[in-house]
Amino acid sequence: MPSPSYLLTRFLQILPTLLFVFVFTFVIVRLLPGDPALALAGDQATPEQIEHIRHELGLDRPMVEQFASFVWRALGGDFGSSFMMRTSVSSLLAERLPVTGLLTLMAAAMALFLAIPAAIISAIRRNRLSDQIIRAVFQIGLSMPAFYLGLLLLTFLGARSKLFPVGGYGETMTEHLYHLFLPALTLALSLAAVLMRSLRASMIEVMEAEYVVFARSKGLRTHAVILNHILRNAVISTVVIFGPTIGILLGGAVVVEVVFAVPGMGRLMIDAIYARDYPVIQGVALFISLFVMLVFLATDIAVAVLDPRASK
Repeated sequence: MPSPSYLLTRFLQILPTLLFVFVFTFVIVRLLPGDPALALAGDQATPEQIEHIRHELGLDRPMVEQFASFVWRALGGDFGSSFMMRTSVSSLLAERLPVTGLLTLMAAAMALFLAIPAAIISAIRRNRLSDQIIRAVFQIGLSMPAFYLGLLLLTFLGARSKLFPVGGYGETMTEHLYHLFLPALTLALSLAAVLMRSLRASMIEVMEAEYVVFARSKGLRTHAVILNHILRNAVISTVVIFGPTIGILLGGAVVVEVVFAVPGMGRLMIDAIYARDYPVIQGVALFISLFVMLVFLATDIAVAVLDPRASK
């Protein structure tokens, strides 16, 4: 288990990153072209009507005052109210978070299910036909953009074969899993390719270590050597990569949720960008950034548990 000082240091490192996210999120949404007041009022609105809406939304206040209000309220869990939907951003996040959370969890589980067995087979049978086939298949998943891969799965496994729905989320948990299978598979294929290549390379490196040769010379069974000596040590580098790729997974979820019409946080973010809905954009971006930072922290802790030298 990592020492308390290591945990405290890693936690404190989140604070300046969180401050940067606050500043970046606040500034970037205001650099978007367009005016939220004009979007609400319509093209036929008079300048007086637009100015009145800007005053109601608080957009006519000084930027420093707007930023201070945003930070203060966000620290208390209040991200303001949506300009367009006239409801609190917190309630929108609470409604959409389970959808994106389940999608991300399914994609991560699928990626591990695909990557670990493939990496083991590929490493053990290095440079053989099976190794070349596995690497070629995963390379295809890695090279295809998420939206294009999603459209292919949507067309062939959804629209044509009718095996899976082409959109929506369903009502029950079983329907949720059924509707999210194709979106999760779309995200998992690219993530699995990264994890497989990393784990394969690590296993090949570990297989040449002296303690593995010694374990084999003692007459241990092949599966025992693979699980207890090779995979256990090779998986550390994969865990290090797995954390950052969760952030990539969430970024891909934004596109995938639009392709499959999934009512998650990614879809909410896209709709808010089109509508210039500043509070929603800020809330979603801040929440995703905080989640990614916590995943990084959990990844560092997991690595420290697997390899105590990492926490020194």
